[in-house]
Amino acid sequence: MEDLSTLNTNSKQDKIKNFFANHKNKVISGTVIFILIVIGVYSYDKYQINKKKEISYNFNSLTIDFKESNKESTANKLIDIINKKDPTYSPLSLYFIIDNDLVTDKELINSLFDILIDKTSLDTEIKNLITYKKALFNADQYNEGDLLNILNPLINSDSVWKSHALYLMAEFFYTKDQKQKAKEFFNQIISLENPNLDLKLQAEKRLNRDLGE
Repeated sequence: MEDLSTLNTNSKQDKIKNFFANHKNKVISGTVIFILIVIGVYSYDKYQINKKKEISYNFNSLTIDFKESNKESTANKLIDIINKKDPTYSPLSLYFIIDNDLVTDKELINSLFDILIDKTSLDTEIKNLITYKKALFNADQYNEGDLLNILNPLINSDSVWKSHALYLMAEFFYTKDQKQKAKEFFNQIISLENPNLDLKLQAEKRLNRDLGE
């Protein structure tokens, strides 16, 4: 029995040796490829971390050092950050540009909104917020169709920004003295299952105070 066990063990060892002898090149190639993949993944992760740190440093430096005398250069550098499509600092850069009126070209601003909405990897609700902000930015100059074209993805969704989109459209029609359309949008807010409570209250006030029969 002991001899048989030894024989089986030797047989297994021989098979393993023969396998590695016959497949030596494949084993070596597979090992090299695995090591290269590990190194590649590690290097890419490190690159992404360093890239994020660099973008963060640039954004913070630009916003801290901003003054009227460097307005144009600050705008250009923030636009560069937006074009990097960073999920954190690209939106913050656009907000800073708008809040500080660094760019007066509305077409350029809208193109920057589109980079965030269409080309940047963002959480769904963050993207919805940016979509709402784009509509808000254009509300004074866009017509009904253009504004609805921006807001329809929110209006036809369950987004937390749906109430805001409906309220913006309701106020848009109210300022245009299109009271029936305004009422329809205010009523949609009230009928939502989970509306923004503040906006629901404002919609009820508007309906009772300004749009009553």
